[in-house]
Amino acid sequence: MSDVRHVLVLPDRDAAEEVAETIGDRFTVTQAPQLVRDALAGEDDAEDAQWLVVVEDPDGRLDADELDKFVADWDGWREAH
Repeated sequence: MSDVRHVLVLPDRDAAEEVAETIGDRFTVTQAPQLVRDALAGEDDAEDAQWLVVVEDPDGRLDADELDKFVADWDGWREAH
């Protein structure tokens, strides 16, 4: 068993919440995704923040290319590690 974590980057909170709510409809996720606000360096305004959806994938079953396509529908992307 591997310890895989996918980080999906979204442009705003609404998009991140929608991705977190709908990812289970398309993929088998064993844990609820975690939402994280990622403020850009030196920025205090929430408008200048990206939102992250962290998806745990302990068995390494989620397809990275499919996640890329899924998150692109919200103008987001998957951080490659």
